[in-house]
Parts: sequence; structure tokens; C-alpha cells
Amino acid sequence: MVLAAAGASLAGLALFAAGAALDVLFGPGFTLNRRNGTALLAILVFAGTYFVIAIGKLPGFQLDRAGAALLGASLMVGLGVLSLDDAYRAIDLDTITLLLGMMIVVANLRLSGFFRVTSDFVVARATRPLLVLIAIVMVSGLFSAFLVNDAVCLVLTPLVLDLVRRLQRDPVPYLMAIPLASNIGGAATITGNPQNMMIGAFSRIPYRAFAGALWPVALFGLLSTILLIALVYRHEFLTRERLPEITPPQTRYRSALMLKSVAVTAVMMVLFFAGQPVAKVAIVGGAFLLLTRKVKSEKVYREIDWPLLLMFVGLFVVVAGLEKAVITPDFVAAVGGLDLDAPATLSLITAGLSNVVSNVPAVLVLKPFVSSAADPQKSWLVVAMASTLAGNFTLVGSVANLIVAQKAKAGGVDLGFWPHFKLGAPLTLATICFGVWWL
Repeated sequence: MVLAAAGASLAGLALFAAGAALDVLFGPGFTLNRRNGTALLAILVFAGTYFVIAIGKLPGFQLDRAGAALLGASLMVGLGVLSLDDAYRAIDLDTITLLLGMMIVVANLRLSGFFRVTSDFVVARATRPLLVLIAIVMVSGLFSAFLVNDAVCLVLTPLVLDLVRRLQRDPVPYLMAIPLASNIGGAATITGNPQNMMIGAFSRIPYRAFAGALWPVALFGLLSTILLIALVYRHEFLTRERLPEITPPQTRYRSALMLKSVAVTAVMMVLFFAGQPVAKVAIVGGAFLLLTRKVKSEKVYREIDWPLLLMFVGLFVVVAGLEKAVITPDFVAAVGGLDLDAPATLSLITAGLSNVVSNVPAVLVLKPFVSSAADPQKSWLVVAMASTLAGNFTLVGSVANLIVAQKAKAGGVDLGFWPHFKLGAPLTLATICFGVWWL
């Protein structure tokens, strides 16, 4: 009773404040009723939540993206925009389950030393700088196609930084290759990144069909990444200089865990392509990997990005509130006049929105419009392509970029905005144009 009264009081106060503001903007003749008052509250909560998500943190407070999403979701319920049951139903458990399962798999691969083994294998066979660049791009892109790209960047960055320092090379172009290739590789499959996981759950596109439609775009993007970096850093890569032989550092591997993790991952990939539900396969595979004698479960749990999962839950509820109160069928029909069925238009809107509020929130905002498109599956593929590739446009365009920049800075290498932009902007334009043409 106390909570209900508090919620009612808060809603009444917010409606009164909104009404006063509307009187100033539209004149005293404007009447605020229950319906448009609820819509206004939903818009204010939505705008405030996405503002914090876009800038990363609420100025003057310690509220981060995950906290903003949780606060926004709570306000949608507390202000009466959504009932608690509606909020529960808004959360897409398939997406959360898939993301959690893949995080557990990546954590086991990392703890086993698998990524270090792969890195050492590549180093032993790369004799020229250009070959090292090709290896980094392909490894980052391939791993990101099947594993969560943010986790791949988190793992690869310190390995590449250590490698190029031992080779006595300029670390900047090699480190830049990691997020650029990771974003592009992540576009290829449903499990490549969080927004694709959401799109897979929303669209019900089979894993094989999704990959079949987008892998050519990813391959074109990876080849373009190699070419662009090699041309921009000609002095580093267009040379006949051979690399010195280096001895890989002594590293402790957990061979049993590695074999088990690789085997489970391979089986999961087969089941994905065979048409099994991806969320079920991911969580069963992840749970099976927790059954081990050597590695404590707590170590795996520390590798999981719990704030990201919390942010997803909150955003599902926030967008559901906006959709219920504001995005009515008439509103969707009006926006449909923008010709969102055209891949070029939808790609432009998706890419622009992804760079304003990030790709995951952008996909959630576009959901009601894409679901009502003439060919929803094709439109979802366009959104998956554009929202992912748009992450390369600026340094703050994707979490993968920020992870690499932060890890590099901790290692004494500054990956600034402009060095990224001179590679990321043309690469984004080229890959999205190719994707529009292909789709």
C-alpha cells in the first residue's frame, strides 16, 4: 500500500510538472489528460534513459548505463506506464539466455589459455608485418563471428599489444585492427554480438539463413580492413622487412579445460547451423562447461558481464513502455512514410541512430517499425548489418572500440578519436554500401 501510494504521488507530481511545462510551450488551452500524460511520462523516461546510455554516465552522479536502464525500467512501472506483469513479459529471455550462455563459453576458453595458444600459433608463422596484420584481422573477425565480439576484444587486446612490443613494431595499426575486424566479423552470425542476438530472437531467422545472408558482407569488410590499414600505414606494412624471430612467453595452459571448451564450442556451432534453438544450445553448453574439477565456478562468474545483462533487461522494459504509450499503430504507419522498406533508407537511419545511442538501444527502438515492414526478415538483416558495421564509424560507436582503447591506454598506447576516425569512417561507408547492394 505504501509503495502504491508513493507511486501514485510520484505520478501525480510528474503529471502536474509536465502539464505546467506544456502550458508554457503550447499555451493555457492545452489540456493534459490521462492518456497524453502517460505518453509524455514514457517519452521523458525514455529520453532520460537513452541520454545516460549515450554519454555513458549521468553527470554529477555515479549512475552508469546499466543503472540508467534499471532506473528507467523501474520508472516505467512506478509511474504506471506499464504494469509489473507487462514489464516481465517485455523481457526477452531468449536473448538474455543466449548472451549468458555465450559469456560462459568465452570465459572457459579464456581461462583455459585457448586464445594465447592461437596467438602463439599465428606468431610462429608470420614472418612479415603484413602477415601479422592479416592474421590479427582474420582471427579477430572469425572469433567474433561465433563468439561475443566484446569478449573477443577484451581477450585479444593484451595479447596483440604484447606481441607487437616483442616484435618492436608500431602498436597503433595492429591494435586498431582488432575492433574494426571484430565489429565486422560480428555481423556475420546471430551469436556475433548482442544486437544480433536480439535480432535473432525477434525475427526468428534461422542461424544458417542469417549467416548465409551476411557472411559475404563480413568477408568483404575484413578484406577491406586489411587493405585500408595497409594503405594508411604504408610505412609499416608495404615493406620487404622481415620480422625477427621471437620466443613465445612461457604460459600455463589448462589443456583438459581447453580441449573440453573447444569441443563444446564446436558442437554448439554444429547445432546452431543444424537449426536447434540458439538460446537452448548456448545455455546448455555453458552450463556443461561449469562441470569441471580444476576451475572454480567463481572464476567463470567473474568473467561474465553482469552489468550488460542488467542493461538489456532494463532496456527491454523501457522500450516496451514507450511502445505501449507512444508507438501506436497510427504512429508506426506515419513513420512508414519514410520508406523504411528500402534497404538504403533503413541502413542510413539505423547507422545514424546506432552512433547516437549505441547499437543495442537502436535495435530496440526500431523493433516496432521493422516488425511491421513488408518483408520483416529482410529488414531485420539490414538492421543487423547496419547497426553492427556502424560501430566502426567513431571510437565511441561500439563497446568493442572502447574496450580496446581502454586496454591499450592501460598498456601505455593512446588510440585517439581521429586515428580511429580516419580508418573507421571510410570503412563504415564502404561496408554499409556493399551490404545495401548485397541485400
